[in-house]
Amino acid sequence: MAVALRVIPCLDVDAGRVVKGVNFENLRDAGDPVELAHRYDAEGADELTFLDVSASSGNRETTYDVVRRTAEEVFVPLTVGGGVRSTDDVDRLLRAGADKVGVNTAAIARPDLIAEIAQRFGSQVLVLSVDARRVTGDVRTDSGYEVTTHGGRTGTGIDAVEWAARAAELGAGEILLNSMDADGTTAGFDLEMLRDVRREVRVPLIASGGAGTPEHFVEAALAGADAVLAASVFHFGALTVAQVKDHLRGAGITVR
Repeated sequence: MAVALRVIPCLDVDAGRVVKGVNFENLRDAGDPVELAHRYDAEGADELTFLDVSASSGNRETTYDVVRRTAEEVFVPLTVGGGVRSTDDVDRLLRAGADKVGVNTAAIARPDLIAEIAQRFGSQVLVLSVDARRVTGDVRTDSGYEVTTHGGRTGTGIDAVEWAARAAELGAGEILLNSMDADGTTAGFDLEMLRDVRREVRVPLIASGGAGTPEHFVEAALAGADAVLAASVFHFGALTVAQVKDHLRGAGITVR
């Protein structure tokens, strides 16, 4: 039996509010995270992802509070990322109510962090977030994609496909592949990038960046995604989770 495709709303949280922009710029307020979590739970979301987009030390307690309040009221599995730099950060988030923890920049700086988290808590709690863009200018990678940091503003020169594969070997339980070129555009997922990563990675792959229509979710599933993640189309009412799931079922894709 095929594993059911998961549909995951993503909430970018800044100082306790959900925000959303295009290519991580021109952010606008999208509401209270706990209220949105309630809505998505009622619509049938399989998981929720919270990303602390400010992730400064001053805002960390705000994030823990949002996670606690959400976990107390909503029973959908919750992944939390943003500013995670150590196994102690993971421990605090899990104790606050997170089911999984997303890691990005700190793992790029020190890949051993992936293995340390996996060994202490198990691979199933670790989601590696890969913010990838197509290379431009003088940058060259074998795959044609590079890993970025700081909301896609800073290139690393690291090959995104190679990084995803290495992270899985080190113990990442899932890869959240976010196309920075497509993020917030509602023009569709980067299917070529998805297929390229899928060929090299055996752990579950979450497609992110660019969802705009129900058919986009079908395309991502057919390109090899195990889960599909979106933000603005859900937050601002263009689509509901239930509509997306109905369309996926109609296309013959197994959903929960």
